[in-house]
Amino acid sequence: MPCLFVAGALIVPRLSIAFLWFMTNWFGGIFDSLLWPILGFVFAPTTLLWYTVVQNVFNGSWGIFQIVVMVIAIMIDMSPGSGKKKRRSD
Repeated sequence: MPCLFVAGALIVPRLSIAFLWFMTNWFGGIFDSLLWPILGFVFAPTTLLWYTVVQNVFNGSWGIFQIVVMVIAIMIDMSPGSGKKKRRSD
């Protein structure tokens, strides 16, 4: 059961991005090229989602709240790879 929770947590941001990309105009006009949304989808989906929220909802205005949440989003995106435990060889 915990494996399903982890798999769901990793897949939900990507599903949200795919839904927003195909069903809305959420990403329209934010990025100059297609490279950044693809890289964000693969490597940093939570950060990509928050960046688009700031651009669309807050009109691109970066205040202290937006920066704090961006740091949290970056930490969420980086956490699965950095939380590896070392195995003891008995």
